[in-house]
Amino acid sequence: MVQTSNKILSLEEFLALPETKPYCEYIDGKIIPKPMPQGKHSTIQGELCPTINSVVKVQKMGWAFPELRCTFAGRSIVPDIAVFSWARLPVDENGDIANTFAAAPDWIIEILSPEQSHTKVTKKILHALNHGTQMGWLIDPDERFIAAYPARQQPLPFEEIESVLPVPEFCQGLQLTVGDIFGWLKVTA
Repeated sequence: MVQTSNKILSLEEFLALPETKPYCEYIDGKIIPKPMPQGKHSTIQGELCPTINSVVKVQKMGWAFPELRCTFAGRSIVPDIAVFSWARLPVDENGDIANTFAAAPDWIIEILSPEQSHTKVTKKILHALNHGTQMGWLIDPDERFIAAYPARQQPLPFEEIESVLPVPEFCQGLQLTVGDIFGWLKVTA
């Protein structure tokens, strides 16, 4: 999805374009390419999604998706991980998971890449929170820092390895610490 001219596209025109990699997002009338994930980003994303699903999907509380396009409130974003509660999963006429997710995720997780703007990622999380998302996480691998954004509350900072991270209500039973998240980056002999 690359904008080839200076013409502003509508959300509908953007969604009609073919997908590209890296993915592009539609925010405030602009097409913004996502940075290509690097090692730390890919490692955390690759471990976190199945870790969440090992609890919430197995118990039919929710489902975590990597790089899922979510279109809502005039934007089309691709969170690093989008988690939907089981009750809000879109299904098609066959009862299968739908291809189109036209709603804010219940939990949005973003993993900061080195060249990515902290402000732009934070704005994406805040937009989702303003449109029904219950929880946001911003994971900064280089700083070993996680900011949790509970809906309608101040952000919460987490740096201590033993700190247990908050999760949305529908994910009760899932317990992750800062050490769990950043421990995945260690290469052991």
